[in-house]
Amino acid sequence: MLYHAVKEIIKGHTLQTIQLVGAILFGLALLHTFAAKSFEKLSHRHPRHAGLFHLLGEVEVVFGFWAFVLMIAMAVLNGGEAAIAYAESRQYTEPLFVFVVMVVAASRPVLEVVQRVLLALARLMPVATELALVWFGFALVPLTGSLITEPAAMTLAALMLAPLVFRDGMPEWLKYAALGVLFVNISIGGLLTAYAAPPVLMVAATWNWDSAFMASQFGWKATLAVLVNATAICFVLRKHLRAPAADAGAATDTPAVPLAVTLIHLGFLAAVVVLGHHPVLFLGVFMLFLGFTTAYQRYQNPLIIKEGLLVGFFLAGLVVLGGMQQWWLQPIVESLSPLALFFGAMSLTAITDNAALTYLGSLIDNISVSAQYMLVAGAVTGGGLTVIANAPNPAGVSLLRRGFHDQSIGTLGLLAGALAPTAVAALAFLLL
Repeated sequence: MLYHAVKEIIKGHTLQTIQLVGAILFGLALLHTFAAKSFEKLSHRHPRHAGLFHLLGEVEVVFGFWAFVLMIAMAVLNGGEAAIAYAESRQYTEPLFVFVVMVVAASRPVLEVVQRVLLALARLMPVATELALVWFGFALVPLTGSLITEPAAMTLAALMLAPLVFRDGMPEWLKYAALGVLFVNISIGGLLTAYAAPPVLMVAATWNWDSAFMASQFGWKATLAVLVNATAICFVLRKHLRAPAADAGAATDTPAVPLAVTLIHLGFLAAVVVLGHHPVLFLGVFMLFLGFTTAYQRYQNPLIIKEGLLVGFFLAGLVVLGGMQQWWLQPIVESLSPLALFFGAMSLTAITDNAALTYLGSLIDNISVSAQYMLVAGAVTGGGLTVIANAPNPAGVSLLRRGFHDQSIGTLGLLAGALAPTAVAALAFLLL
C-alpha cells in the first residue's frame, strides 16, 4: 500500500515537472521568435556558421525546433515510450491541411485565374488599377477565406500582394503596416461561415454554431472591419504603388494554361477544402495533384513544397508545445468575466495559437453565451498580433519575408503594424 502511494506521488511530481519544463520551453520558443531577426544578422556577421544562424533565424523552424527539445526532455524525465505516446496523441490535421492547401492554392493555374479575375474587376473600378488590386488583396481575398478557408486565402493574398506591396522600394514601416492589416483581416475574414476559421472550428460543434449563426453574430461585423482596414492601408500606400504588368499572371516563357487544366486545379483545391477534416483523404487528393502537375509540368511553376513544409513544421511544433500549456491557460480563461475574457483572449492569442485558446474555452462547463462570444471574438481579433497567433500567419511570413530587410520579419515590427487594424476589429466586435 505504501509503495503504491509513493509511486503515485512520484508520478504526480514527474507530471508537474514536465508541465513546468513544457511551459519554460514554450517561453523560450516565444523569445526565439522575437530574436529570429537577430539570428539572420548573425549569419551575415559570422559566415563560418552562417548556415546554423540562418536556420535558427527561420521563424518557421522555431516551434518545431523547441518541440524536439521538449520531446528529448520528456524522454529523459518520463522515458522514451512516454515521449512517443505524447507526440502521437497530438492532432496534426491542421498542420497537414495548411501544407496541402498552400501548395495547391499557390499553383500557377489557380493563382493565374484569381489574378485575372481580380485584374478584370480592378479595371472596372474608378481608381488606379494597382490601387484597386491592392484593395482587393486586403479586402476581398481575406473575405473569401470564409469559403476556401483562411490558409488558402492567406496564400493567394500573399502571392498577389508580394509584387505590389512587399517589394524593394516600399518603405519598411509601410510593409509592416500592410502585413499587420493582412494578418488581422485574414484572421477575421473567415467568420462568415462555421468551417473556415480554425478558432471557430474548435467550438462550432460543441456550442452548436452553424454558418447562419456565424454570419449574423460575427460575419457582418468582421466584414465591416475588413473593409475599413483595407481602405485605410490603401490610402496610406497609394503614393507608393506602381502599375502592375500589362497582363498579371501571363508568362513569357511558358505556354498559356488551358481552361481544362485550370478547372482541374480548382477541382483539386475544392476537394482539399471539402475534405479538410479528413487527412487521409485530402492527402490522397494531394498525391493525385502532384501526379497531375508532373504530367502537365509545362503549365506549372515550381510548387512551393519547401515553404509549405516549413509552415507545416512550425504548426506541428506549436501543436506539440501548446499541448503542454493547458494547465495554466485554462484556469485563466475560466476565471475571467465576459468583457475581461475578450481582452484576455486577445492578449493570450499573441502568445498562443487562437484555435488552441478557443479549444480550451470549449472544455469549460456551463460557459455563458456572452462568454462564448467574447472568447471567440477576442481570439480572432488578436490573430494578427504575432506569427503564432493564427494558423495561416506562418504561411504569410514564409511567402512574404523575402520582401523585407534581411529577408526576415521582425516580431516587434509585426506587432506594431497590427495594433491599428486590431483596434478596428475590437471596436467592431464590442460596439456593433
